[in-house]
Amino acid sequence: MSEADATRRPTVYDVAQEAKVSIASVSFAFRRPDKLSDATRERVLEAARRLGYAPSAAARGLAHGRTGTLGLHAFDLLLERADPIAEANPLTGLSRPRLDAGGVIPWNQTDDDVLSDPRAFPLYVDEVQRGFELECWALGRPVMLSSGAGTDVSVADTAGRVDGLAIFPSPQTAPALARYAPTIPIVLFSAAPADDRHHRVRVDNVGGMHALADHLVRAHGIRDVAFVGRMEASDTVERHAGLAAGLADLGVFLRDEVVDATVRGEDDLVPQLRGLIADGRLPQALVCATDQHAFAVLDALAAEGLRAPDDVVVTGFDGTLAARLSSPSLTTVRQPMEAMGRAAARILAGAAGPADRPFDVVFEPRLVVRRSCGCRG
Repeated sequence: MSEADATRRPTVYDVAQEAKVSIASVSFAFRRPDKLSDATRERVLEAARRLGYAPSAAARGLAHGRTGTLGLHAFDLLLERADPIAEANPLTGLSRPRLDAGGVIPWNQTDDDVLSDPRAFPLYVDEVQRGFELECWALGRPVMLSSGAGTDVSVADTAGRVDGLAIFPSPQTAPALARYAPTIPIVLFSAAPADDRHHRVRVDNVGGMHALADHLVRAHGIRDVAFVGRMEASDTVERHAGLAAGLADLGVFLRDEVVDATVRGEDDLVPQLRGLIADGRLPQALVCATDQHAFAVLDALAAEGLRAPDDVVVTGFDGTLAARLSSPSLTTVRQPMEAMGRAAARILAGAAGPADRPFDVVFEPRLVVRRSCGCRG
């Protein structure tokens, strides 16, 4: 094999030859698996893994398999919000804009109903992305941004067009990462350590929640705490465990019942809160998995005529700009999101040093106290 053949990325033709199938079958294996038998599809995927093939039309056209571009992949950039909250504040009860017959978003669904509230967007992603873009600019590397849909095709396509990919993992994107052995470095944001070859940039969730628990108990005398979130993402699980451990160290026990909430799609947040209020079982503090969960809680409480911190303390996690601007201003645990984005870019560009094994960069978060817990900050 020539030096050029050894360094270029494998193509769809290489995989087809390796698996002894047509190039159409290779395409179907990644994009339309229902078109193939299980045996054929697995043979194609195994060949792709052996060769390190990343499916992409753009990558196939690159003679040397290098673009100079670094990629950042996020989940959908417009969040769905639960309708019951919209009764209290129409600007926070957001759904996807609907197109008219001509395929245009009507005026009253853009500035007035959708784009007026920054909480319609994943705020954590926005700040990390800014750091990633700034560092890429400093390194002279172009950036490709993509967002996920209901399948893993967009992840695979992006991976084939860039020299390195930073990604916010989700249940939809995980299969793409496991499906083939990528020929590029991948950085996962806020993902717990695992037995894979991916780099990680994350935050000490447990330490952050310990600091928050200490403040709630020592500064405010809180003894009854409930967690708001959904046990899907690894960082949410870590934050829940960290809060429980931090409270237990102080002789306080976290409620077993988790208030079910998610920043995307339907959840039981509103009915659960209404039930707790009706039964007189509202805790002293609702500790939320993210700032965005906390905003939803504040809106739901307002719909019931309640307000933080007078009726219940509400806290978040992330430290987004919106937390400082919300009413009341939100007590939260701030992640150094811009620094996290910059770190991911440096790893992918090779500016963080040689990677004989995956990087696992863990940042220390900082407690920020404001009015939602009763402080003056």
